[in-house]
Amino acid sequence: MEELPKERYPTSMPSPFDTLKADIASAKTLADLDKLEQDLFGRKHGHLTLALKELGTLQPEERTIKGKELNALKQECTALLDTRRKQLQGAALGSLAESDTIDVTLTLPQRERGHLHLIPEFIRNVEDVFGRMGFEVAQGPEVETEDYNFNLLNIPDTHPARDAQDTFWISEDSMPPGGRYVLRTQTSPMQIRYMQKHQPPLRIICPGKTYRKDADATHSPMFHQFEGLMIGEDVSLANMKAVMITAIRELISPKAEFRFRTGFFPFVEPGLEVDMLWQGDEAQSREGKWLEVVGCGMVHPNVLKNCSIDPKKFQGFAFGFGVERMIMIKHQIPDLRSFYVGDLRFLKQF
Repeated sequence: MEELPKERYPTSMPSPFDTLKADIASAKTLADLDKLEQDLFGRKHGHLTLALKELGTLQPEERTIKGKELNALKQECTALLDTRRKQLQGAALGSLAESDTIDVTLTLPQRERGHLHLIPEFIRNVEDVFGRMGFEVAQGPEVETEDYNFNLLNIPDTHPARDAQDTFWISEDSMPPGGRYVLRTQTSPMQIRYMQKHQPPLRIICPGKTYRKDADATHSPMFHQFEGLMIGEDVSLANMKAVMITAIRELISPKAEFRFRTGFFPFVEPGLEVDMLWQGDEAQSREGKWLEVVGCGMVHPNVLKNCSIDPKKFQGFAFGFGVERMIMIKHQIPDLRSFYVGDLRFLKQF
């Protein structure tokens, strides 16, 4: 066999590898060790990588000898790297007792946590309180037809009650044919939808957004209501008052002061309104004044007929609470518009 040219393929380890092995043994940090590993095994410029690529240019006999040599060198360097890395990691962990002590008596800053906005939080409480009284939750669309929002609720287009609620109509070009559409002015349309699909006895509440052309300290163009309905063969005005009193005392305060007075709503007969006494700071302008929070009454026979329910056999009551107004009284908030500005200084108080 022809002797290999020693000047091109030396049998002794190339000097760069001797230097790298010495550097591995004396590496002071894990970062230094990572750099040495890259110098050896880097994909583009690593010494071993380049040496292995040169094997393809050698004759078969030369390739075998050189391949064994480089493979042994690779295993040796890998073992050296693993050994030195364990040594450096052990030293780093051993120094934690001095460098990473924990003072268990230190008072840490409290992590800030978010919470529900007052309105959805209150609505959850509403669903819980009425759920315990046997009421189901029913929800419907915010864009309603004229029939559901007015006509079926005993409010025909000639009725004067429409003047206060003839509000946000939707362009006919953007809605399907079959009548006019409006942003619902109360959640009462859901009561109609529910009665059309269910027969008495029934108990429901309908929470959601409503829209009217109002804007001041106690009104908003968009606000939240939860309306309720209870229909049965022997449901009376006394049942309605008991439900109203229970709801107010559970949702606001057992000591809440309120009063019932007569009121007119086209879809109930007789109709009542519930006012609550403002109990805020004496400096507030509404201190000692009554604020309306509920409209209620016995469901009008025409409404029952519109839902194919016999008014001679069944009767019941309906009611509607203003969510924002109840929260205003509960927390003594002087301006309803504070709910919508997104001021964290206000929201963090609750």
